[in-house]
Amino acid sequence: MAALLRTARSALGLSLAFITRLDGDTQHLEVVESAFPPLFRDGSARPWHNSLCKAIADGKLPAVIPDLRRYPEAMRLPAARMPRIRSYVSVPVVLSDGTTYGTFCAAGFGADRELTRRDQALMTVLSQAAALIVEPGARQRARHDEIAARIDPVVAAGGPGIVLQPIVELATGHRIGAEALSRFPRAWGSTPDVHFAEAHEIGAGDELEVLALRRAAELLGAGGGYVAMNVSPSTLLTHECLDALSRMPLDRIVLELSEHQQVADYDLLKGALAPLRAGGLRLAVDDVGAGFSSLRHIVLTQPDVIKLDRSIVAGVAADPVLKVLVRAMADLAAATGAAVVAEGIETAADAAALGDLGVPYGQGFYFARPDDPALLRDTYTR
Repeated sequence: MAALLRTARSALGLSLAFITRLDGDTQHLEVVESAFPPLFRDGSARPWHNSLCKAIADGKLPAVIPDLRRYPEAMRLPAARMPRIRSYVSVPVVLSDGTTYGTFCAAGFGADRELTRRDQALMTVLSQAAALIVEPGARQRARHDEIAARIDPVVAAGGPGIVLQPIVELATGHRIGAEALSRFPRAWGSTPDVHFAEAHEIGAGDELEVLALRRAAELLGAGGGYVAMNVSPSTLLTHECLDALSRMPLDRIVLELSEHQQVADYDLLKGALAPLRAGGLRLAVDDVGAGFSSLRHIVLTQPDVIKLDRSIVAGVAADPVLKVLVRAMADLAAATGAAVVAEGIETAADAAALGDLGVPYGQGFYFARPDDPALLRDTYTR
């Protein structure tokens, strides 16, 4: 971008060139190429409503102004007084979808009667090249703004809604606990893990996850057994998350650590978990079988609970390969002293097969859908 601006300034023989980004009534000078750096800095902002660029965009002034003194409209604007601009060229920076990103401009502190429409044509070509450079960032900014418009009100309201899905003993249907699951507005049209990932994308993920944990903890009085809560490894390591967990009745909590996010430092993770586990917190590795790091998570974190992902649970009754995989996970759990919970059970046949394969616990639509905590029962039989 700086090279494009240097080309503009050199070709036109003016004192400075810059590209702006429009944000409501504010004009941000994103990159400035100037012979007078103290007067114009990258990142500075100025009002849009009384700028030369807006007057040009509105058709009140021509795109090429060799001498501002010939235009009373121009001389009434702040730029004519400070920093005393006298020659000016401004063309829009237009993105591929037709939206105007900002302006590509060059200015001089003296009149320049040599400025012509040919110079405007050069600036237009350079602005088109600038549009190609800024478009990816503009798209990302627009995406982040859209995400923030959805996520920020949820954070302000104290976090997402929480429902509970029972976790039962397969042999008896007795409920031993429940998993707390976050719920976002149905109109958003995506699953909760997508919304948490979007929140992390804009820097609000840790806060949103901690709020979800706190709301889940409020449901510990909904019935007996434990409440399983989900958290990502990166959020778990934050001070806010560790502080929130330390204030909860740890012996009633199973913390589910998703294996979809890679753990950067297992020693750091185990060190953070140690005082919590000493206080009664149980650790579960979630989604085992769905991603790249199941066995590594299990070996290095030594969880109390292994949760089998629905991808290796659904259809297990009729699939010999899934049976071998589930049996192997059950044997591993037995050898390490961990309990096994199968997620996503939807049929009686799968529930029976899982029990035969050494999986003692499970959850899924076969027993109950995630629902209002007040609707939890002690026993689920079909």
